Amino acid sequence: MHDASLAGRLETRAEGSFLRPVMALAAFMGAVAALSQAPFDLWPLGLIGLAGLYLLFRAALRPLRAFWVGWAGGAGYFAASMFWIVEPFFVDPWRHGWMAPFALVFLSGGLALFWGGAFALARRLAGADARAGALAWIAALTLAEMARSYVLTGFPWGLVGYVWAASPLSLFAAWIGPHGLSLVALAVAVALARLFGPRGTGRWLALAGLVVVAGALIWAWPRAGGLYADTPSYTAPDAPVIRLIQPNAAQDRKWDPDHIMTFWKRQLEYTAAGQDRARLDLIVWPETAIPWLLDDAQGAFDLITQASGGVPVVLGLRRFDGPRLMNSAVVLDAQAQVTALYDKHHLVPFGEYVPLGDLAARFGIHGLAAGEGDGYSAGPGAALLDLPGIGPALPLICYEAVFPQDVNAAPSRPRVLLQMTNDAWFGKFSGPYQHLQQARMRAIEQGLPMIRVANTGVSAMIDAQGRITARLALNTAGHIDAPLPPALAPTLYSRTRDWAALIAALLVLVSARVLARRIAARQPTSDG
Repeated sequence: MHDASLAGRLETRAEGSFLRPVMALAAFMGAVAALSQAPFDLWPLGLIGLAGLYLLFRAALRPLRAFWVGWAGGAGYFAASMFWIVEPFFVDPWRHGWMAPFALVFLSGGLALFWGGAFALARRLAGADARAGALAWIAALTLAEMARSYVLTGFPWGLVGYVWAASPLSLFAAWIGPHGLSLVALAVAVALARLFGPRGTGRWLALAGLVVVAGALIWAWPRAGGLYADTPSYTAPDAPVIRLIQPNAAQDRKWDPDHIMTFWKRQLEYTAAGQDRARLDLIVWPETAIPWLLDDAQGAFDLITQASGGVPVVLGLRRFDGPRLMNSAVVLDAQAQVTALYDKHHLVPFGEYVPLGDLAARFGIHGLAAGEGDGYSAGPGAALLDLPGIGPALPLICYEAVFPQDVNAAPSRPRVLLQMTNDAWFGKFSGPYQHLQQARMRAIEQGLPMIRVANTGVSAMIDAQGRITARLALNTAGHIDAPLPPALAPTLYSRTRDWAALIAALLVLVSARVLARRIAARQPTSDG
């Protein structure tokens, strides 16, 4: 009994001595993979980081070891890519600052559970075989990324597939969507690892796969011009001209009584600016652009319409629907009347609302963006706004543009995507650029242009291939007039949605399991 106990302690100590340095290396490789995300956009380094994680998975021959390797890699990836999550808590540091470290730790550690589970599942299904393990790892991690996009309202920020966002391969999102891009990114990472790793029968197959990806890059490169700099996009001579208004209201001053009128007057000034308003078809203000609730805003609407010279205006505001507070967008016509209204339906947990908010409020926990108690209430779902002279638009208020499924949920195909956001919450470094990156991906996926107006930036006109045709820089106040690029034909992804990637990942996972069982069946038994 004593010998068995001692052996168990020695095995546990050996397990710990193996895991600690490997987990540290996995966290580092995860952080390297995160450099593929904006604002760095170093997609080759992102692939190298993923390749390193695959090699560490390959060395973890037990499911439990694989889980901890995957969890550490995920924690490094999410902590590095989502470090901006601490920024909202320092808008009001005396009230919320204490939550910042907990938010980063719990968010990165919680999301990393999806990766840990994927690594463990892949090892469980594939056994010790390298070929089956490669297939299982690709499929399981793709499925994990899909799961975190949907589970508990979902949080698909920084998907692995966005490793391609700054590369020409981002155009393939129109065919296979973000999760299909994740599948491809993980397959390329495995190919890199097998090509430069230990010799094996898979080397030539890996080389062939990399040649195919290189060919796709060469094909897409000239079609993706302008991903890295503003570029003109083809527009019809009679294309609608949109004015984007960016007041640059810092979040700690946005609702400050000493500064509210400054931002209000600034938006009116930009709306009225220039002698060319006659050629404008629409003016767009950002999310929660005015301090008045809808029921009290008619006087403000009259001043806005006067400043616009009768040009229709879309703006964000708050309103009460009975006892429920809504984050909304409205369309104003030439008579300052509301002709269309949309209520945000996909809210930010712990930002716009707190689960069991009234109970949490007793302990001093409030939604950052909405104040007391339960915060905002969700609208009924995706809906279209009719923009005069332009046609139907799918409104996406802030965080809703992160979700491909929210865009796919449109009741019919719009003419344009319309994102109104307040990215002051996301800080001044990576958060706003990652939000812009994901907006670009929504445009590519749907083959639709996007009008993006952000309180502090980056406001931009984005064409149907994800190219930015005009922009206002982050943390600057101003306005810009931009023609609306044309829509393309409905994309394959807009028709198949996430089903194609889901089916492909499941087929690869099943193939890995079948391969592992066949290989195990060929192994000689202990009696042989």
